[in-house]
Amino acid sequence: MSTTNTPAEKKAKAFIIAASLLIPVVVTILYMMPKITTESGQIRLFLNGLPRFNAMINAATAVILILAVVAIRNKRRDLHERLMTTALILSVMFLLSYIAYHATSESTPFPKDAPNRALYLFILLTHISISAIIVPLVLITYSKALAEQFDKHRKIARITFPLWLYVTITGVVVYFMIAPYYPF
Repeated sequence: MSTTNTPAEKKAKAFIIAASLLIPVVVTILYMMPKITTESGQIRLFLNGLPRFNAMINAATAVILILAVVAIRNKRRDLHERLMTTALILSVMFLLSYIAYHATSESTPFPKDAPNRALYLFILLTHISISAIIVPLVLITYSKALAEQFDKHRKIARITFPLWLYVTITGVVVYFMIAPYYPF
């Protein structure tokens, strides 16, 4: 069996590596850099709504991921493909919205004396940790499907799906746990 990669596979691999390294670096830089401020009340109102929007995107993505698994189990490959493409698009929208919010807004601290702080931190830390590894997993899984390497796609999808689902669900949970403490 040959392990030679086609030019398309080499490009996909380079893109996956670049995205997998760049996204966590950009997010880390956002947390450390000064925030971009705006004097416009309408823009601030829009930006303040992004955490709720992100939670809605995460919730929608979770539902779509489940529907996509149901579709493929029912041998509805076309529907599965459309749903997974939608989940990927929603994830990109989430990432852009997340970057816009964190480039312009300070992080909201969870109160140190809150009784559920340990639970919140556990969920948040597992969410962040898994979200860092989910990017390459999603991109590899998706690229294997595009390349019609379905055996490899299925194998990695068995790992990717539960992790991606966990990240989307815990994203919603983190939002609901921190939302009462937003300063707006």
